[in-house]
Amino acid sequence: MLGKTAGGLYWMFRYLERSENTARLVHAGHRIAMTRSTAAQDEWASILATAGAAAYLSRYDSYDGPSVVDFLLRDRDNPSSVMSVIEASRNNARLVRTALTREVWEAVNGCWMVLKDLLARRVNERDLPHVLTTIRERSAFVRGALHGTMVRNEAYDFARIGTFLERADNTARILDVKYYVLLPSALHVGSSLDNVQWETILRSVSAEGSFRYLHGGDVRPLAIADFLILDRRLPRSLAFCASKIGDNLGYLAEEYGARMPCHDMSDEICNSLRTSTIDGIFERGLHECIQSFIRANNDLGAQIEIDFKFNG
Repeated sequence: MLGKTAGGLYWMFRYLERSENTARLVHAGHRIAMTRSTAAQDEWASILATAGAAAYLSRYDSYDGPSVVDFLLRDRDNPSSVMSVIEASRNNARLVRTALTREVWEAVNGCWMVLKDLLARRVNERDLPHVLTTIRERSAFVRGALHGTMVRNEAYDFARIGTFLERADNTARILDVKYYVLLPSALHVGSSLDNVQWETILRSVSAEGSFRYLHGGDVRPLAIADFLILDRRLPRSLAFCASKIGDNLGYLAEEYGARMPCHDMSDEICNSLRTSTIDGIFERGLHECIQSFIRANNDLGAQIEIDFKFNG
């Protein structure tokens, strides 16, 4: 497969995943604003920090909900806004059209058309839940078409690698921005975790229901962090994402008959997570461990681009 085709598939699905992640973040911020208005500004600021949207303050003076929502959903000058990344995903899909099934192309093109119409104007508060649900659903339609119609070959592998690299980055950034909620001191002094905050963390990765099912009322910081970092049953945990990246890179090694530097980097990340315990992570420092993962994940993404000659 040509490097440019591989890169187009990889970035098509990274951008698609980013649109869904942003919708989840906005949903979490909106709930905070509705239930605890006194904490709304801080929550919107943390949502922007998680989304990596530092440019917001060059345009606005305060973290008011409508402005943040508009910036994250439809601002064309924000390269990570939902509308920007959906357009980028579709443009990449057009570049690799011959590597996609008709169903995948129609799903991503339909996603772009529907969201272009929905986000043509500012979204009012009444319509926001419907818009956010539609963004998530449209992303799921594309993933469903991928799983249901694509041959499990190198095209599929690059699409999955892009998905899980982006997903891992998102979960790690949520944890990093919210790490003060999960500080070890909360364990030592016996204080309880603020329900609104832990629900925000779990809702942002669609894990609240799963966590309650597996852990019941145990909302200790240790249990939440363990679930989001090391639990391989959760499709958005760092360990799950890292293992899937490793699997798909492994299939590519078999396809091409060669291992590359990115394979060793992926193995190192997987081994680090596999041999870690949540107690050890907290002992070393949650913030430091998450920062280390984010750097390693970013370096892996950059190495994949080099090894498979995305720009060649």
